[in-house]
Order: sequence, then C-alpha cells, then structure tokens
Amino acid sequence: MLGNLKNWFGKKAPIKERPPYYSIVCPYCFSKFDPEEVQFRATHIRDNDDDFMLQEDRKLNDWRRKFHLSEVDMEAVIEPHTIPEENKTYSQNVLVAITDRYGETTKRRLCPNCHNELPISAGKVPSNIISIVGASQVGKSVYMTSLIHTLQNTTASNFNAACMPLSAEISRKFRQNYHEPIFERGSMLQSTNPNEQQEPFIFQFVFKDPEQAPLTLVFFDVAGEGMVEREYLDIYASHIKNSSGILFLVDPLQIRSIRDRIHINLGTEEGEFANRYDEPREVVISLFENFIAHQQNSKTDIPTAIVLTKSDMLQYLKEEDSEYIQPNSNVFRNVIHKGFLNQSEFENINGEISRFIEKVDRPFKDAIDVYFTNTAYFAVSALGANPVNKQLTGVINPTRVDEPFIWLLHKLDYVARREAQ
Repeated sequence: MLGNLKNWFGKKAPIKERPPYYSIVCPYCFSKFDPEEVQFRATHIRDNDDDFMLQEDRKLNDWRRKFHLSEVDMEAVIEPHTIPEENKTYSQNVLVAITDRYGETTKRRLCPNCHNELPISAGKVPSNIISIVGASQVGKSVYMTSLIHTLQNTTASNFNAACMPLSAEISRKFRQNYHEPIFERGSMLQSTNPNEQQEPFIFQFVFKDPEQAPLTLVFFDVAGEGMVEREYLDIYASHIKNSSGILFLVDPLQIRSIRDRIHINLGTEEGEFANRYDEPREVVISLFENFIAHQQNSKTDIPTAIVLTKSDMLQYLKEEDSEYIQPNSNVFRNVIHKGFLNQSEFENINGEISRFIEKVDRPFKDAIDVYFTNTAYFAVSALGANPVNKQLTGVINPTRVDEPFIWLLHKLDYVARREAQ
C-alpha cells in the first residue's frame, strides 16, 4: 500500500527505523558479512617485527589472480580480536578504526574474504550494488562508459547527487581507457581480452542529502563469454546474488530474427558474432544454473532492467518490418528524467520494448518471465549512432542511457515515480 501511495502522490514511504548497523557486501568479491568481521590494513612497516613486515597477502593475491592482476606484497593485516577494546574506534555502531601495539591508527578496513579495501560508508548505510551483465559483444564496456559519462554530467545534477569513482586509480583508468577514446577521440573500444587485467570499475552515486545512502555501480570489464563459461561463474554468481539491482544488456544483433531483418552491411566482425555467440536466452539459462536455481522457488526478485542496447540500429529495419518499431518510436527519442522517474515515459518505453522482445524472441521473454519476478524493459543507444569502421562520426549523442538506472533508483526507494506536471 505504501508503495502505491508513493507512486500516486510522488512521495516516498515513511523511512523505516534503521538498524544499529548494516551488513556489508564487498564491491570486489561480493561476499556478505557483518561490520564486526572486517579486518584492517596496517599503515606502517616494521622490518624488525615479523608481524609488521612487508609481506604476501594470500587472500588479496588469490583475488587478484582471478583478474590477471599483478601480485604485490602489502602491509600487515590486523584482526580486530587482537586489539584491546579501548583501542577500537566506532562510528554509528560500526568499527571504523583501530590503534595497534605501536600506537599507529589505521582506518583502512578490509573485506575479510578478499582483503580489498572497503568504502568508508560500508556498514553505516545499506550496501546497494548495481551490476551489469550480458553476453559477449552486447556493448557492456561502451554502455558502461556512456552511462558513467551521463551520470556524471547530467543525471547526478538532476537528482541532487554526484557520481564518483571509488578511488583515484579507478578514475584514472576509466578516463584513459574508456572515456577519452570514445568521448574525446571518437574511436571505439577494443573487444575485451580475457587475458588482460580485468579489475572491476566501481563508482558511487552519492546524494547530497546525508540521510540518503550512496548507490554503488560495479562493472567487471571481463570478456562477455564469461557469462556462459564456467570459469567466471563463481564470481558472477555471488556478484549477482548480493546485488540490489541488475542491468541485463541485450544486443538486437543477438536476436536472429532481428539480424536477418536489419538492412545494413554489418561487416565481418558482426557476421562472425552472429554465428559464434550465445543468444540472450543462453545467458538466462546460465544465470539460472549458477544462481537463480538456488533461490526460493527458483526465481529472483532482484529488480532487473532488461536493456536493449544499440537501439539506433533499429532504424535500419526494413520497411516491411515496420510493425516491429515505428519510425516515430519512443526508442529514438531521448528523455531526461529530473528529480523523479517520469511515469508516463517509463510506461511507454517499458510497454513498447516488452512487446518488441515478445515478437522477436519469445523464448527469451518467456525465460525472463519465468525466472525474474521484478523486471522492466528499456532501449538505449550509448552513442546515438552506429560507428563506421570503429570510428564515430559527428557528435556523440547518448539516448536514454540513464533511464534503466533511474528505474532502479526508484525500485530501491531513492526516487519517486510520478507524472510530470
């Protein structure tokens, strides 16, 4: 009933009384634990003390190997149970710092399972993580780049927030490897190499209202084959299981009936893609086998946005297929949601893309309906136009790229949904 009132009147439901602390979901390995289980990284090195020498961190290196990252020696890991209670510092009932036997204080909290450093807010606010999934060549890297660009330059301002990378290192790598090639040089990204470094990119959508918890967006730039190959699925299973929302990307070219109808020279690479990679339903089956099947009733209620990417390519549907997408479709019109999710715009695009998917790939739509209980459908164009020879011509014009994200904000009670005035 409260959710309905929120929808009709544009007001949020009354804030529930917050617990003494929140469980933490690590944004690196996605394990879930209580704040009292965190460990700490020492802030100093003592060569004359075996406990505080520079040393191998086996848990961290095990995690880094999964992503082909170099293994490094680190400062010591300190377990809180070895520290007297008077040397512990708490904030909002959460252990945030300890002082070791040398009188050195550290606030560097670590995940107990992978020993990556946790966000400062972990345990004080809900760990709401949004994950991006999809098969190979659906354009996950390009969509992530365009989404972060849009969140930082438009969406954050429209929702009184800021979109911030979790670290300076993430900021540098994102700018150099993703943002600059596309938005400054107009060149497409290379396909992800499974043998290259693949650490996750983590951004936080931080609201200026201190009462609002930040929302974390996590993107693994792993080769898309990982969604249907066993070696990655242990990572993705916990990734998705402990996510608060999912962006499930689907490329129109994954759908055979659309590939056959698009009147454009796709070139060799897309031709190979058409025969080599799995259709959307295979990704759903993979998710079911490794995650959904273990949930209650073999379904997941995690809010999931089904996102049709490269929507600009639908303009190349042959004229005789106009019953699929009309030339004046909502798909080709950008929409800006400001302060709330525009109900009529959302319902229009959700209905249109839901019907479109049902027409062109009924098995996929049926699989979504069977295994996901909380979904909505969207269409986005990360660039606004199809690249020519991997080069972008003209102005890059992202279309509706943040709409699925804003719907997830609504589903997680961050923003209201109402009609525009």
